[in-house]
Amino acid sequence: MSSVWVTRGTIKEKPGFNAGEDAAALRKAIEGIGTTEKTLIDILTQRSNAQRQLICKAYQDATGRTLCDALEGDTHGHFEDILVALITPPAKFDCQEFIQAIKGAGTTESILIELFASRSNHQIKAMCDAYLAGSYLLYKKKNPQYSLIHDLKSEVSGDFEKTLLILAEGKRDESTNVDVAKAKEDAKIMYEAGEKNWGTEESKFIDILCHRSVPQLRQTLVEYKSLSGKTLQESIEREMSGRLEEILVAIVKCVKSVPAYLAERLYKSMKGASTTESTLTRIIVSRSEVDLQDIKAEYKKLFGTSLYSNIEVRSIK
Repeated sequence: MSSVWVTRGTIKEKPGFNAGEDAAALRKAIEGIGTTEKTLIDILTQRSNAQRQLICKAYQDATGRTLCDALEGDTHGHFEDILVALITPPAKFDCQEFIQAIKGAGTTESILIELFASRSNHQIKAMCDAYLAGSYLLYKKKNPQYSLIHDLKSEVSGDFEKTLLILAEGKRDESTNVDVAKAKEDAKIMYEAGEKNWGTEESKFIDILCHRSVPQLRQTLVEYKSLSGKTLQESIEREMSGRLEEILVAIVKCVKSVPAYLAERLYKSMKGASTTESTLTRIIVSRSEVDLQDIKAEYKKLFGTSLYSNIEVRSIK
């Protein structure tokens, strides 16, 4: 296996990129009579995030105004949201999505579940660093005590809180080695903590699913099915309820395939009378340089239609 990391994103770096030329074209599109949306789309969707950061710098150097402020002043609604998302560094974007999930009267647990179940250790740590470095702290203090984890604690509770906090530490084992004996042992522990007994010891499921490596958990899923005759997801859905059930099922789905999990999230965001544009924007932008090609393939496999055509149909409605 090659040691070169190959992304499965849909956006690549543009050859012959010139930040100054792009910044000038964006300025013309924004400051002219009527904003030229096509120019904004063509440039911002055909550059990598790193290249967009260089465009942002060139734009501010030339105009004295941030590109973000310019876009927010000249575009509106969901179009503005996705353009601003595109020019936001990935860790900061995840951080802003986290803030959106916990601010206000209620907490949007589904976003927290998606963020912490689908992100790698590196992505979670980068999000935590962005939270501490930015002006996002709920208590508006530059104090290490007021970290993302500290503020998360005030928004959730119980076993759901325990699960989220373990994931938010970004300390999942990243070994690629698989210990079959350990997988059998973990499968037995979860079986005896759930299906086999009256009552469920949720902590056993939480500990194993939040700490073991992804390859190790994939083997554990196989061993669990062999032992119990049911999938682990089926057992969790049978033995648990509420937000704890949701996050543990999300972890199991991400162990099997993060792209398939996110494809399902996209499908559900477009199902029914209305579309949850924020979910569409978050997933498509955040995965556009990671695994969006795989998400598209899983979407087609799971739902028999292309992601592109479903978004196109929704945009017409």
